[in-house]
Amino acid sequence: MPEPTTRRTFLTQSSALAASSLWVPDHPVHSHGRDEIKVAVVGFGGRGSGAAGEILNTKGNTRLIAIADAFPGSKQFANRLETLRKRHGAKVDVPAERVFDGLDGYKKAIDSGADLVVIATPPGFKPPQFEYAIKQGKHVFMEKPVASDVPGVRRVLDANKLAKEKSRMVAIGLQRRHEQKYIDCIKRLQDGVIGDINLLRVYWNGGGIWYRDRRAGMSEMEFQVTNWYHFTWLCGDQICEQHIHNIDVGCWLKGAFPVEANGMGGGEQREGGDRTRSQIFDHTFVEFTFPDGSKMFSQGRHLAGGFQRIGEFAHGSKGTSNIGHSIEVFGQKPLRMRGRGGGHQQEQHDLIEAL
Repeated sequence: MPEPTTRRTFLTQSSALAASSLWVPDHPVHSHGRDEIKVAVVGFGGRGSGAAGEILNTKGNTRLIAIADAFPGSKQFANRLETLRKRHGAKVDVPAERVFDGLDGYKKAIDSGADLVVIATPPGFKPPQFEYAIKQGKHVFMEKPVASDVPGVRRVLDANKLAKEKSRMVAIGLQRRHEQKYIDCIKRLQDGVIGDINLLRVYWNGGGIWYRDRRAGMSEMEFQVTNWYHFTWLCGDQICEQHIHNIDVGCWLKGAFPVEANGMGGGEQREGGDRTRSQIFDHTFVEFTFPDGSKMFSQGRHLAGGFQRIGEFAHGSKGTSNIGHSIEVFGQKPLRMRGRGGGHQQEQHDLIEAL
């Protein structure tokens, strides 16, 4: 009889997908750039169009052939597609008949002959889209987070097992794992430069985010999809949608995932507290506990005019670190980490090179 899933085991299991932002099969599936890699994008917003451009920027023989989006008739969609065409020319091969709309248009884009599927939709939509892409034998780049709730996470984990069985490549948009300054800093910390790490502090404290007013004639579904960040079934709240980057850095450094989480939060100012307009909190705090008993304190906030900080900090028995930026051993001059940022582009270089 299978062991029942507890909160402790679920926290550990559901974090496994993020253990690396790129899962690579035992052997390349394309011939080192000679084979064309045809790309379909599901969700052509800022990150979907951005990831498409970054894939086309790589040295790989890539071509964008299909797009699925809930609102392909919007001015923003047209502008993004035109920008890609100007920058990449014939590598953007998306005629009108390969632009698919509606919430089920993703199946048509995935079935358009693509080898690699970019999934950059709101997190609430990703589990069935990822599952379908893997069942159809596609490689996948999926933006974080991969789901907005526990059933969605379980569905993604099951589909990821199938991806391994099929030798399909899966990459997740945790771009800090591809930035050299983060890679070098975390290696030094794991090698013990600041001793035993007993406390981590991670932050995404910023101002507010966009909000799109309801237009005349909008259905409730259209309104919520347009404002997906403000509805928990679609985004999972800020701690899931955005703060995942910082939490992931802490887990990466520890080489482990939390076994306990205790937190609190609230929505005091966002949209005047009107929960029909925005369901998500504007501040959160969580205390995570790792298997060795060490702690990670997490702060997330969307409030203008307050303490602003985005980053990750480690405290060890011999020193401290602003992770990815500096290391300071007690009594010594701080070591500044070198290397460019640009993790969004580098993660696509790594993906296409692996393919």
